[in-house]
Amino acid sequence: MSTSIPLIFLTLDLSIIVCVSTGDGCGPSVLGPSSGTLSSLGYPGTYPNHTVCEWEISVPQGRRLHFRFADLDIEDNNCQVNYLRIYDGVGPQRTQIVKFCGLGLKVPELIQSAGNRVTIQFMSGTHRSGRGFSLSYSTTEHTDLITCLDKGIHFTEAEFTRYCPAGCLTSVGEISGTVPHGYRDSSPVCLAAIHAGVVSNSVGGQISVVSSKGIPHYDGSLANNVSSTVGPLSNSLFTFKTSGCYGTLGLESGVVRDSQLSASSVWEWSDVIGQPSEWGPSGARLKRVGLPWASAHSDQQQWLQVDLKKEKRITGITTTGSSLPEYQFYVSAYRVLYSNDGQNWSVYREADATQNKSFQGNTNYLQEVRNNFIPPIEARYVRMSPTQWHQRIALKFELFGCQPRINHPPRPPTPPVATDTPSLNGFTTHTPDIRNTSMPPRTSNDVALAAVLVPVLVMVLTALILTMVCAWYWRNRMKSSEGAYDLPHWDRTDWWKSMKQFLPSKMAEGEESVRYSSSEVGRLRGRGNAPRLQAKPAEYAQPLVSGVVTSLGQRSTFKPEEGSDHCYTDPDLYGAPMATDIYHAYSEPLPASGAEYATPIVIDIASHLSGISSLSQPPTVSSFMGRSPASLLTRTDSGQSGRSMYDTPKSTGQATPIEDLAYQVPQSSSQKPAGQRGCNPGSESVKNTLPSS
Repeated sequence: MSTSIPLIFLTLDLSIIVCVSTGDGCGPSVLGPSSGTLSSLGYPGTYPNHTVCEWEISVPQGRRLHFRFADLDIEDNNCQVNYLRIYDGVGPQRTQIVKFCGLGLKVPELIQSAGNRVTIQFMSGTHRSGRGFSLSYSTTEHTDLITCLDKGIHFTEAEFTRYCPAGCLTSVGEISGTVPHGYRDSSPVCLAAIHAGVVSNSVGGQISVVSSKGIPHYDGSLANNVSSTVGPLSNSLFTFKTSGCYGTLGLESGVVRDSQLSASSVWEWSDVIGQPSEWGPSGARLKRVGLPWASAHSDQQQWLQVDLKKEKRITGITTTGSSLPEYQFYVSAYRVLYSNDGQNWSVYREADATQNKSFQGNTNYLQEVRNNFIPPIEARYVRMSPTQWHQRIALKFELFGCQPRINHPPRPPTPPVATDTPSLNGFTTHTPDIRNTSMPPRTSNDVALAAVLVPVLVMVLTALILTMVCAWYWRNRMKSSEGAYDLPHWDRTDWWKSMKQFLPSKMAEGEESVRYSSSEVGRLRGRGNAPRLQAKPAEYAQPLVSGVVTSLGQRSTFKPEEGSDHCYTDPDLYGAPMATDIYHAYSEPLPASGAEYATPIVIDIASHLSGISSLSQPPTVSSFMGRSPASLLTRTDSGQSGRSMYDTPKSTGQATPIEDLAYQVPQSSSQKPAGQRGCNPGSESVKNTLPSS
């Protein structure tokens, strides 16, 4: 029993694409002059029985073709009637390159032709399983060709470039994500590239991909006839590198004035209370609150136009419906026209296309839909011409682009606007919000102004910061100069208090604070000149002469206070400072076998101030007023008994003039009562004054 097999031939010329499908072997296919995509009927479902299909592909002389399989699954129960063959050449002179038959075949390498013409033949007999096949082709200069089913997870590089074939819009893959946030790694890369506006479905092209860490949620949108869905968290995502010419051209921001917008007609009406309502072109700004533009007539002769004032490079457009729930109007398909003078108009076509491009519009009144121009439009005037709509023609829109390139070749004119209604793709997916966050390009004047203002602002801010720092420093410096007046800054530490006793007595005395009593100051001012005493301060330890007993350091030679009765303090007599004409007295260093402490020197300031020699003195106190140094020395030598009654200066090995010596008069040597260690309550001060020689 013989079986008749119908033959279906598909032939590709360099500029004409012929797709013939009678329901047996030829599936959705796009055959371009430099790349394309082929698949079996019903893919990825099971292909029908007893079918056959042939594709003939030709490229210019000197070029060759290569093929990459995305999927190959042909039942192998009878490979005589179930197979896929690739031939070099067309017609009877063709020669077989390769034949495939089998389920789940993997063909990782590229299959290359020997010439510029290739025939692909697919045949099926009786079978129960098998998805058929899906493959892509391109000219051999695109060695990085990938298929429409390659996903982001199939590439491990952080950045890579690949060549996407034409026709990936017909693939069955599903993508999640949008620009500029990125696409989920489970999305087919080439299909996502069409959605992002990087390549055209009818031509294909080179893409540059960047992989990064995934995000918790992926939005969905409708763009360039590709519907992306909402996606969950993924390990990674990918985005595309672009030229950056995607800034808004000023409709939403108001850069484009109302006078630059015009329309074929405007819908005007009055409500039940007579309030007029005008749906003019000034309302056709994307995201602008209020009434959109709506035409007075519902036919294909209506249009909405914008004058950009100068030629711009326009790369895309986003549209929405009325955005009013009470008036759910929107445009579902439209054409785009452009002009440089506002008189001669051209209809937009894709590269190497013979028909005007029809853009898919909105699927509801609210959501935004984006379409990209590949190649871009370079013109001053842009006009939208609706071809299909819901209830009434109404829309808002925004253009994207940048300044035109220098010395670009003029775009060839296209035929006038056709009046036939284009067929629409059947997508009805709910379209999420799409937002382009890039900024419009700035003019040269803005750049020059920024170049002047930025350095000025930097200088002003720098001067302000320096002024604040200087003020803060000066304020802290003034605060640090304030402090206690009774002690120098370094004298407030315990270290200095322990070390200053080893310094010369005059230095230590100059650094000590002195408390003045107003009553004693008055008595001191009435004194006459006292005899001056010369001595070397570094040779003697300094006694307490201020009348205020203070705690002594560890190496002091003076006996510290003991008990609650302070023997060396008399606030009535010694609360005042000594006058400048009263000189220091010195204590004799302690002998090795003598007492442990030296006796402090107490000076009778009151006797000096009074100047009266008849002042009553206790029996143990001698007056030296009016006596010569010689008599003082004689008295000292003769009064020596047991131990020295007077302190003597340290021996320096040199003779010391008599007039430069001064001795301290000791206190009474009478026995102290028991219980008063180092204290003699009955003793009084001794005048220790030498007349000038």
